[in-house]
Amino acid sequence: MYRYCGLCCSIPVNTKQPGLRFNFLNVFAEDVGMEAVYTQGIWMAETLQQRTRSQEKFWLVVTHIGDPKAAFLLLFPFTYFISKRAGVAVLWVAAISEWLNLVFKWMLFGERPFWWIGESRLFVNKQPEVHQFSSTCETGPGSPSGHAMVTAAVWWVVVSSLGSFLYSRTHSVVLSAAPYLLYVLLLMAVGISRIFILAHFPHQVVAGSITGFILGIVLSRRVPEGRPLLFFFSFSIGLLLGALMLHAGLQQLGIDLSWSIALAKKWCSHAEWIRLDTAPFSSLTRDCGALLGLGLAQYWKPGGWSLPWAPRALSLAISSMGLYHVNRLPLPVRPQGLFYGLFFVKFVIVPQIVMVLVPGLVHLFTHKKKKD
Repeated sequence: MYRYCGLCCSIPVNTKQPGLRFNFLNVFAEDVGMEAVYTQGIWMAETLQQRTRSQEKFWLVVTHIGDPKAAFLLLFPFTYFISKRAGVAVLWVAAISEWLNLVFKWMLFGERPFWWIGESRLFVNKQPEVHQFSSTCETGPGSPSGHAMVTAAVWWVVVSSLGSFLYSRTHSVVLSAAPYLLYVLLLMAVGISRIFILAHFPHQVVAGSITGFILGIVLSRRVPEGRPLLFFFSFSIGLLLGALMLHAGLQQLGIDLSWSIALAKKWCSHAEWIRLDTAPFSSLTRDCGALLGLGLAQYWKPGGWSLPWAPRALSLAISSMGLYHVNRLPLPVRPQGLFYGLFFVKFVIVPQIVMVLVPGLVHLFTHKKKKD
């Protein structure tokens, strides 16, 4: 059963469980205001699709750039070979912000447009003329937007570092402000792309952007450089167990956390667009794996490899190719425990490739060449 909460969402509640009472839900039951917000979001998506249909490929590219996975596989290696501290900060902020996004989604139960259109039964007389895409059918709850939240957090690390660098070199306020303008434009583009493909409502995108911006400021101030392996191991296990305990606790309260998966499967127009790597536990294993991998990389090679700019560029190119192939490795989806275990290992490997293996090999060959 779905009951509406005034915060932003419908909450799946097992009302058959004895002794269960959700009085605060009754206060906000059938919140007409949120129905209006959702309805306006649907019409906004319809308008976007109709007016920018010729830019469809652009919006699909933008939504892939805003994918939290891109922060680990694209932005992390790019920033690391320019500034080691910035690279570590990007990976750290990406993992923590995505983990928090998962927790928020479990607590807020946000709808997604592509299933709410059918579930609400408000469009029987006039169906919106909207289309789904291969990136539409994510299986987690919708609030707040993970794309917007993680993008706002990790790109704050990049633009703040670049802005400070430009100001230190030029002392020009105008020039150093340029990265922040691009940051705002990027967040707007990612948000619009998520509305365009029916993955999120506008208020979910705004909530994700604001939350991610705050997290970017807070988390970038404490980058775990030089921390012992035990710190990362404890942090990774702590995040994993914390999420599992929260999941179990909500289940004990009678809240079915698989509700969004069922709705995604029901309303997605193509069954093959439902992918296990968009499920909430995939985000969890990615975050915990990346943090453990970050600790291992700093353990194997404290301080990283010192490379000139040309070997750094070569390392970036090779690392990017390596991560591309690692990401494309097919994983068995049954049993799901095996999939999540291998998904965890995959993202443990990511920092090893970028921080240890590839720059180590490049250093070995370029150093030998210099000696010869």
